[in-house]
Amino acid sequence: MSANSADRGRPLDLVLVKAGRTKIRYAAEPLSDDGTRVVVRAPWSGAGVRDFGFVRFEPGDVFTEYYWRDRWYAVKEVRDASGALKGWYCDITRPATLSGAELVVEDLDLDLWCSADGTDVRRLDEDEFAESGLERTDPQAAAAALSALDALEELARGDGLGGLLA
Repeated sequence: MSANSADRGRPLDLVLVKAGRTKIRYAAEPLSDDGTRVVVRAPWSGAGVRDFGFVRFEPGDVFTEYYWRDRWYAVKEVRDASGALKGWYCDITRPATLSGAELVVEDLDLDLWCSADGTDVRRLDEDEFAESGLERTDPQAAAAALSALDALEELARGDGLGGLLA
């Protein structure tokens, strides 16, 4: 699918897989696809409010999500119902695959949060990553995941994640 594709606007099913099972599936509006990066938009698909302590995802929030076929992460720009930027939630994943109307992403447990003003950058779920056993079962994937997390954190603490998404 390209940005000029006739399929633009037809919903994609976004499928997030974790440990071989579908963790979540939701419809997303495709915005662009340049062959390497797929951009979609979707409302918060969780049930009710999810309060992480440092950010709340809630009904009315809109996620513009960036997925790469050649990078080990996905970046989700989060805005509230009024359009105000909350920040960026980054999932460390295997590169995304698009098959028909399904965009499939395998979650590798590591995450990064960066607040809208860039003052709160935090690595998340490193304990889950360690417990996953990926470093033992697929050391190359584990190294790629850790490298991706480091790169995103460096961007977030430097020029910010906005430039990555332009």
